[in-house]
Amino acid sequence: MDAYARARQLIDAAHAADPARAADGRAAELVYGERVEAWVVRLVADAAPALRLAARAQHLERWLVPRASFPEGKAGYLNWRRSLYTKQAERARTLLLEAGVPAAEAAEVATWVSKTDLKKNAGTQVLEDAACLVFLENEIVAFAAQHADYPREKFVDILRKTWKKMSPAAQQAALDLALPPPIEALVREAVVG
Repeated sequence: MDAYARARQLIDAAHAADPARAADGRAAELVYGERVEAWVVRLVADAAPALRLAARAQHLERWLVPRASFPEGKAGYLNWRRSLYTKQAERARTLLLEAGVPAAEAAEVATWVSKTDLKKNAGTQVLEDAACLVFLENEIVAFAAQHADYPREKFVDILRKTWKKMSPAAQQAALDLALPPPIEALVREAVVG
């Protein structure tokens, strides 16, 4: 087995420890990693093994740092996310090195997973694109239900911020998604505004 296949096994084993379960009974973060990787492959047809591993490493062991471990509010949320990016990137780098992936590639994966140089680094950008597309395709309906108390303007603002992080290719892919009519209307409002 080559180093990339071994790294994939290590990442998937880490995901499998997620106590949250998807609808099919598998670990939620394993399903999430598969979805992010699938989007990366759709956006970059010849995605290198390291980029595919970075995609799988999104949200790596995220459950170990619950949102509630940081203060409420926007500042607490942003600090939580930054903390996750750092922890997930370092954990991904460690697993790749353990698997025998060359150090330079493991470091590059850590850069992408940490969201470093978004809009400037192609690997970071495609991972962000894929994460945004997974959110829109698979998570936004549940997110909307969980936050039914949010006013329409707040949803539109969240979607605008998501849209701004995406590349033109990912934005086009998002427009091609089959979304439920109420969600599609919010997306269209965010894009036009």
